[in-house]
Amino acid sequence: MAKKSLIHREKKRQKLEQKYHLIRRSSKKEISKVPSLSEKWKIHGKLQSSPRNSRPCDMAHD
Repeated sequence: MAKKSLIHREKKRQKLEQKYHLIRRSSKKEISKVPSLSEKWKIHGKLQSSPRNSRPCDMAHD
């Protein structure tokens, strides 16, 4: 049985993932469309400024 703190942490990560989903997806589309390298770096910086826990990941174990 998992600790309650671990369960709450995972729920918090899921909320962050949902909150930043559209921002991350639109930023990634912008990177692919922009021809200038300097503009790509600016958009990439915006992606990096988002919280680490907002990145989607698969936590399922087999």
